[in-house]
Amino acid sequence: MRLTIIGGGIAGLSAAYYASLTNYYSQITLLESDSRWGGKIATERIPFDDGQFIIEGGPDTFLATKPWGVALCKELGLGERLHGTNPHKKNTYVLHKGRLLPLPDGLAMMIPSDVPSILRSRLLTWTGKARMGLDFVLPAKHVNGDESLGAFISRRLGREAYENLIEPLMSGIYAGDGDRLSLASTFPYLRDLELKHGSLARGALKMRQQSNGKAPGSRSAFLTPTTGLAEIVEALVESLKSKVELRLNTRVLKITNLQLPITNYQLDLETGETLSTDALILATPAFISAQLLASFDPELASALQSIPYASTATVSLAYRLSDLPRGLDGYGYVIPRREGRNALACTWTSTKFPHRAPEGYALIRVFIGRAGQDIPWNENDLLALSREEMKLTLGITAEPLLSRVFMWENAMPQYNLGHPEILKRIDAALEKYPSLALAGSGYRGIGIPDCIHSGELAVEKVTRDCKVFGDLAEQNNFRVTNG
Repeated sequence: MRLTIIGGGIAGLSAAYYASLTNYYSQITLLESDSRWGGKIATERIPFDDGQFIIEGGPDTFLATKPWGVALCKELGLGERLHGTNPHKKNTYVLHKGRLLPLPDGLAMMIPSDVPSILRSRLLTWTGKARMGLDFVLPAKHVNGDESLGAFISRRLGREAYENLIEPLMSGIYAGDGDRLSLASTFPYLRDLELKHGSLARGALKMRQQSNGKAPGSRSAFLTPTTGLAEIVEALVESLKSKVELRLNTRVLKITNLQLPITNYQLDLETGETLSTDALILATPAFISAQLLASFDPELASALQSIPYASTATVSLAYRLSDLPRGLDGYGYVIPRREGRNALACTWTSTKFPHRAPEGYALIRVFIGRAGQDIPWNENDLLALSREEMKLTLGITAEPLLSRVFMWENAMPQYNLGHPEILKRIDAALEKYPSLALAGSGYRGIGIPDCIHSGELAVEKVTRDCKVFGDLAEQNNFRVTNG
């Protein structure tokens, strides 16, 4: 049996890794159109002074409470190299009317559970705080179907709490519009808390007490390897070299479904080459998968194409600590949509992970781009925008010692209202095609652990299909041969 995987990001690499462990396939091929592996995991290590700057262009950590990232790292021998966030300077701020105000303590799973901290916070008016308190007495509402994240939080905690506390945190994860994002597809546990405990705050407090905010055996809720997330990519590629045919700079133009004794897929490459495979995993963005599958299933392609994406960018800036007007005493700050800023958030990387900058230097990363927002799409403008943000919020006017700009066009899938129904359409269409599966961030989770798990599940699906239909083909061949 031959397996081909299209897409060399973390989902595709993970799929290739788990497929190689099955010892089922006679040939595994991983195709990537870019010149490097890793997709949106992009780490630069820049020697500087007596150390180095470790700059992440895409994600900079992964969530430890979802087990698949930690498990894979341990299998690859990276378990001892995982670092948590700095436990000594954990402040996070919210930009509020042009000023940085501390985020209240006790935000369990994004829901406030520390009443004294909320009462002290200057992010909310007393009217807003009183409205939040109604969460303890408001009965659970029986909603017919899904609702938006913004509508749900506003219904439980009030609009002010949503706009000032929850929306900026949510945007930092999804770069989305909370009034359009599907609650069922983004934070379904919030609805479960409402139904089970009758109060988000009570439910969040219960969960926080049970988990203490950490995954079992981990030091932090967020983890990253010593020299960046690229360590995971590098370890995967090294592991796959002897087991998988790895092909960079290889773009697939079209996929054809050939109905033979068992289903077979033909891949037309940009080079003019044609590949055939018995099993196929598409670990590409949903809109790319739609283009590839359109020739033989327009309905499936239409469902995939209906998943919207937002473009984002990150800009990393390095400074001498002596050039900063204020200390970077936390992980950074988030910016609510209502502030009208072009930036989405700012991470104080050298505080969050001290080993990512040489001693005496600061590394800061600005996130730009959210759903519904047009951002400049060239490096100079993005750099100028980021420096303006540094000046406005942190008072930094010094020239950065170095800068790096990463642009991610159509990079963030938006799980908007209707997303669960889209997934049902996709799943129903895939049932018609044995040994075809999808993986990646476009479907059931955007984080690194989710993508890793999606690759693993895709391998399980196509392997199961191959075994079932392979057995049927052998039985049919036996009947024909023996008349």
